Amino acid sequence: MPGGKHVLGLPKNKHVFGTVKVGEKGQIVIPKEARTLFNIKPGDTLLILGDEIGGIIVSRPEVVNEAANKVFDRLDKTNK
Repeated sequence: MPGGKHVLGLPKNKHVFGTVKVGEKGQIVIPKEARTLFNIKPGDTLLILGDEIGGIIVSRPEVVNEAANKVFDRLDKTNK
């Protein structure tokens, strides 16, 4: 989808990397542009989250951990 992200009018720092096909073993290839941008290397661990309506999210575990900690901190402050 070269140039597709510009056609969609995405804001700065938002990206569309195109589409991928699921292989026979259920695997996908993360597009090179995405791997480069997010510094994803062979052997890295990624977290897969899913919502039956919203879809799938692929993230580094530490990103989700940081977000969860912020939520829990806010809950602790609210409950005091």
